[in-house]
Amino acid sequence: MNALLKYRELQLLAAIVALVLLISLRVPQFLSLPSLGNVYHDTSILIILALGQMGVILTKCIDLSMAANLALCGMVSAMLNIAFPGVPVPLLILAAVALGATLGSINGLLVWKLAMPPIVVTLGTMTIFRGSIFLLTDGKWVNAHQMSASFKAFPRDIVLGMPVLSWLSIAAIAIMFVVIGRTALGRSFFAVGGNANAAVYAGINPGRARFRAFMISGALSGLAGYLWVSRYAVAYVDIALGFELDVVAACVIGGVSIAGGIGSVPGAVLGALFLGVIKNALPVINVSPFWQLAISGTVIIIAVAFNARAERKKGRVILRRAEAAA
Repeated sequence: MNALLKYRELQLLAAIVALVLLISLRVPQFLSLPSLGNVYHDTSILIILALGQMGVILTKCIDLSMAANLALCGMVSAMLNIAFPGVPVPLLILAAVALGATLGSINGLLVWKLAMPPIVVTLGTMTIFRGSIFLLTDGKWVNAHQMSASFKAFPRDIVLGMPVLSWLSIAAIAIMFVVIGRTALGRSFFAVGGNANAAVYAGINPGRARFRAFMISGALSGLAGYLWVSRYAVAYVDIALGFELDVVAACVIGGVSIAGGIGSVPGAVLGALFLGVIKNALPVINVSPFWQLAISGTVIIIAVAFNARAERKKGRVILRRAEAAA
């Protein structure tokens, strides 16, 4: 599996490099370091969300409420900033992360304790979270002039040549790399997604592992909520509407199997970057927005087909080994 994942990640990295070089033939400035830095900066929120979604998908679940969680946490952080403008931004971020983790825990508890299908649970909570924003605000927007200068400036502050937003995404990558690849929690995600029944015999509680995956997903959604609202300096009911589809697409493109048990942090990050390059490059070369959607959809279908083919090959290898052993 590790060899397959590494091979997939190298392929995706090569595809990103080829795409950047191809675009630079049309627009040479796209290859400059500032331009590539802007692409990463624009993709940072997608990367953060893809990392959370990856953990959930590894356990053979899916979180379709991420964007609604983001919107609710972003709105709450903006309203807190208006009500208490003197509160330091780090505390507002902590509040958004805590709220996001709580909302994610609700998903996890429903999946764990009531054995409800994750797609049904998160579709329901997606609607509840969006509706909660409307109830909190009566459908009104929070605009830039209502937010404090520090609230809006934090993600844009430059540290060591990069915005704080980019650094936060790098920190999220590093943390998730350790959690997924170097801890018992990460191993439990793979075990539950690969074979939940076998995981039970290994002493792993599948429900608890899924609960923790949803909680992590929610916490990262809460962080992304503050970052989205502060970066774009606006909060309303429909922010990030449909963005959960981009998040799932980033994971699938990065080789995270919807069937669970297969995926990696580098793969999810590269999948998000691939989408980020497409979304940033196509407008530059004057591609119609309708074609942008078609191209993104085509890439997703190809990625799913590739994943399914790779998993079938893996299954045949296991069968051949079993026959040889017999």
